[in-house]
Amino acid sequence: MAKSSADDVELRRACESAIEDPKQKILISIRVAKTHGIFGKPSKLGRQMAKPRVLALSTKSKGQSTTAFLRVLKYSTGGVLEPAKLYKLKHLSKVEVITNDPSGCTFTLGFDNLRSKSVAPPQWTMRNIDDRNRLLLCILNICKDVLGRLPKVVGIDVVEMALWAKENRPSVSTPRNVQDGGPVASSVPETELKVNVEKELVSQAEEEDMEALLGTYVMGIGEAEAFSERLKRELHALEAANVHAILESEPLMDEVMQGLESATICVEDMDEWLGIFNVKLQHMREDIESIETRNNKVVMQSVNNKSLIDDLDKLLERLHVPSEYTASLTGGTFDEARMLQNVEACEWLTGALRGMEAPNLDPAYANMRAVKEKRAELKKLKSTFVRRASEFLRNYFASLVDFMISDKSYFSQRGQLKRPDHADLRYKCRTYARLLQHLKSLDKNCLGPLRKAYCSSLNLLLRREAREFANELRASTKASRNPTVWLEGSTGSGQNANATDTSTVSDAYAKMLTIFIPLLVDESSFFAHFMCFEVPTVIPPGGVANGNKTGYDDDDMGIMEIDENDSKSGNTSSELATLNELLQELLGGTHEDFYAVVDWAYKIDPLRCISMHGITERYLSGQKADTAGFVRLLLGDLESRISKQFSRFVDETCLQFERNERIVRQTAVLPYIPRFATLATQMEQYIQGQSRDLVDQAYTKLVDIMFASLEKVAQTDPKYADIFLLENYAAFQNSLYDLANIVSTLVKFYHEASEAYEQACTRHISMIIYNQFERLFQFAKKIEDLMLTVAPEEIPGHPGLSKMDLRKMLKSSLSGVDKSIAAMHKKLQKNLTSEDLLPSLWDKCQKEFVDQYGSFAQLVAKVYPTENIPSVAEMRDLLASM
Repeated sequence: MAKSSADDVELRRACESAIEDPKQKILISIRVAKTHGIFGKPSKLGRQMAKPRVLALSTKSKGQSTTAFLRVLKYSTGGVLEPAKLYKLKHLSKVEVITNDPSGCTFTLGFDNLRSKSVAPPQWTMRNIDDRNRLLLCILNICKDVLGRLPKVVGIDVVEMALWAKENRPSVSTPRNVQDGGPVASSVPETELKVNVEKELVSQAEEEDMEALLGTYVMGIGEAEAFSERLKRELHALEAANVHAILESEPLMDEVMQGLESATICVEDMDEWLGIFNVKLQHMREDIESIETRNNKVVMQSVNNKSLIDDLDKLLERLHVPSEYTASLTGGTFDEARMLQNVEACEWLTGALRGMEAPNLDPAYANMRAVKEKRAELKKLKSTFVRRASEFLRNYFASLVDFMISDKSYFSQRGQLKRPDHADLRYKCRTYARLLQHLKSLDKNCLGPLRKAYCSSLNLLLRREAREFANELRASTKASRNPTVWLEGSTGSGQNANATDTSTVSDAYAKMLTIFIPLLVDESSFFAHFMCFEVPTVIPPGGVANGNKTGYDDDDMGIMEIDENDSKSGNTSSELATLNELLQELLGGTHEDFYAVVDWAYKIDPLRCISMHGITERYLSGQKADTAGFVRLLLGDLESRISKQFSRFVDETCLQFERNERIVRQTAVLPYIPRFATLATQMEQYIQGQSRDLVDQAYTKLVDIMFASLEKVAQTDPKYADIFLLENYAAFQNSLYDLANIVSTLVKFYHEASEAYEQACTRHISMIIYNQFERLFQFAKKIEDLMLTVAPEEIPGHPGLSKMDLRKMLKSSLSGVDKSIAAMHKKLQKNLTSEDLLPSLWDKCQKEFVDQYGSFAQLVAKVYPTENIPSVAEMRDLLASM
């Protein structure tokens, strides 16, 4: 074929313009006659044919590597080429010519990077065979030179391609590297290519064999069509010879057919005999299956009968009621010697009743008449036994308590405090602990009346013990009555403080709690455990760990095994509420004797409420068990009652302040000022534990009332109010100085009194200074008022403020200043009852006078700069000499 025409050159330039990448070089560009879409159907663009596409091969070099592309370009509306698709030849794996196209111009390119395997590879139809061969030849050469490999070639006539390659040797552009390393396209003859299509499709050896073969037929290598026609003629001749040979072997075929017919007859006879034997075997098989079925039924019936007999034996054994258990449940006694038999009968009855209920009983037996009758009989035995046992236990609890109440040796007597001892009572009750457990499992409703009976009986004993113990405790405690009026009278400040020792009162209260609080807690825990409450219990103080016989545990109660086998309801909160209600009945009424001890102690010494409050708080903080709910309420009520009694004492003391307001004259220090310090000292000695808050609240109330009372008394004579206040506030500070260093609440009141003292001192000193130098400070006041609206140099022109008026005022006020200062000292001393305060007050008076005179001197220097007055230093020296 000739070299590229002008049309091909123009098409290549159009492709380069469309790519717009100067680094890419177009090697070949060919127009496509038809473009196919998916499944080989012509695409929309191919069907239009008005806008054909162009295939172009290009290369792009980057460094030492070169990339080859197959570009698909299309014509836009304006007839300009633009890129449509791009394929990389490094992914080309297959080149196949479609055999369905008679023209041979349609081919597909298979790429191994297609995302979807169901999508057909791209397919094009070229305008003629020459265009197809030119494109495929260029693709193969690029794959060989650039990629170093060849794709798989399918459907191409090797001979045809070889002949076309020799006859058409166009100049093919191949990439080569120049000195600068960049690839350029160069046109070289086909013979100068490193690898051509002819050599790749037909090797040299194959070509020599073909020439030798053609030589036998006296043909040249270029007479391919004639060679093909001759081969076809020879093939037809060979096929005709084969048919002739087959026809000559007909007699042999007849013999074979006869043999096959005889074999068929034998096979048919054999099939008939096999059919007969099969029918006989089928009948035998049916007979064997029938025999096996009857045998299996007999065996199954035998097994079922044996199993039924075993189940009936077990059911009869379950329905049987032993006579010894019947006797114990219906008519036996509940003596201690018989309790083992009674417990065994209860265990059997409980197990029998459970065995009659699902899921222990097979539902198939539930509706049997024998089972229903036996269940009714067991329920009757249960109700009879529960009624007999409940009646016995109620009478037994009452008899135990009546026996103890009738014996006076169990209680405190005159001259002898008796600690309550319930060890024997609990030991006797433990005998019936397991019986109660079984009664609960048989009928839980029967426990309610039993619990109430136990509570009512034991409550009588506890109240009697508490009353006798409290009475004897008060009678045996020797303590003198301390006066409740602390802040009245004219006695010395320390006379009432240590007159009597009332510590035995708080000791008696502590002893009452020490004896009865553990007892009540122990009784609560024992009751909860003994009466089968499902709440946590703890070993009370003084239990087994301390060697006390009142302690108990599950083994002592004899119910550990029952607890492990009995299913618990889990309704702990409901059980706890019921327990607290019954503890009110069990322990109710004992609080009255505790209240009596508190009231008795208050009458002897109200301040002992402080120590009793601390003791109560300590016991209250130690009660953590769920069964100690009533004891916590009792201690809380005691704490409230003690606080109420102490508040009553504080209120009575406050009333004493109010009475003092009406009867006390405004002279010297009020008597309750130093006595409050004595009272506070005594209260601090009684503080224990958490009673700090109680005392601090009392301090706050007392001091507030006391300070308010001071202010009211001072207002009865305003002339001497400041002297009265400063003396009393000073006395308050002096008396509380030591306590204020250790008590934080009193520190606040100490500072409050100190501030009030300073204010009273300032008012009193200012009044004395002003009365003695009235004209001097009135003149200064006028100057200060005018300076707010008038310039200082204009003030001497106002009436009464001239220099002459200044000189007259100075002469009248400072002519006998030493006498005035002496008079001021005398006035300060005149109404002061406490001589200890005079030095500090005089120092404050001197400082205040010097400060006020210094302010006056500054005003004179501003308004009357030419006038001379005594300096501040002279006045300070004059005061120091007094």
